[in-house]
Amino acid sequence: MQSPPATEPVVAMDEVTRHYGGLTALDGVTLRVDAGSIVGVIGPSGSGKTTLVRTLTGTLRPTAGTVRVLGEDPLKFRSRTRARIGYMPQNFVLYEELTAAENLSFVASLYGLLWNRRRVRVRQMLELVELWDARNRRARQLSGGMQRRLELACALVHDPILIFVDEPTAGLDPVLRQTIWTEFRRLRDAGRTLVVTTQYVGEAEYCDRVAVLAEGQLLAFEEPETLRRQVVGGEVIELETSRAFDAAALSDVEGVLSVRQSGPRRVLVTADDASAATPRLIEVVATHGVHVVSSSEYRPSFDEVFAELVQRKGAAAEVGAAGGADVARAA
Repeated sequence: MQSPPATEPVVAMDEVTRHYGGLTALDGVTLRVDAGSIVGVIGPSGSGKTTLVRTLTGTLRPTAGTVRVLGEDPLKFRSRTRARIGYMPQNFVLYEELTAAENLSFVASLYGLLWNRRRVRVRQMLELVELWDARNRRARQLSGGMQRRLELACALVHDPILIFVDEPTAGLDPVLRQTIWTEFRRLRDAGRTLVVTTQYVGEAEYCDRVAVLAEGQLLAFEEPETLRRQVVGGEVIELETSRAFDAAALSDVEGVLSVRQSGPRRVLVTADDASAATPRLIEVVATHGVHVVSSSEYRPSFDEVFAELVQRKGAAAEVGAAGGADVARAA
């Protein structure tokens, strides 16, 4: 299967909105997904992740805006286009009375895999998700985590070029989660494109770009490190001093953007260039009769990054609401 031309995004959403009655599940979302990349869609439950994926797969019609996937409107996919797409939904939808191997073989047959190829792919996928030993167990006899793994295998069995995966690691242990992400990166390196939703914010580290959703709004869409830098405002240096030290003394050091006292002997400094600022910081600390025990780069977790983005959104909404109230009073 050939991927679309490199100049054409695999997925394009423009000002996409989706209403459910009075609820806005997606609110003017615009993003592009390039071929051969992993895009992580992160956010809490109810943020709009599943609605976004269902819109991209043609399951839902957007209330407003336009969607193009593999160059087509998802609501009008041709059969050969659908055959190039893999989709793992959030809820279990396979046949409970069929075994794990039978479910997987059935899905493979729907995509036209002949017996010899199908047998090979069934074993490969069951081994990938560590279900080979449970291949003869009926789906209803599998645990919730095992059912999730079986659905992932079904999404990958026909070797699609574009894969939508909704909460693939929910309920899985950390070791298997790492195995799944290793496979995702292998698929990416082989030229496949993946759109993966997750509530595990830390999994943003594994993605090429991260779309942060909250209350249906796209708060950010950036590479992980760019997103981290935007949130903290620069490069962060963590200093540990030999004894208590007042961080305010570092505020005027050249290249320093902000300082924060995180403990009596611990200071976080945000600078334009950490490597250039660190020697200056150590020198200033020394002039106060204190020495730096250690200095290192501080990389906030993506849980911290996400929390900061949501907090900024809330603050902006409060400012907007206050401004609207002022206008109303003036009128």
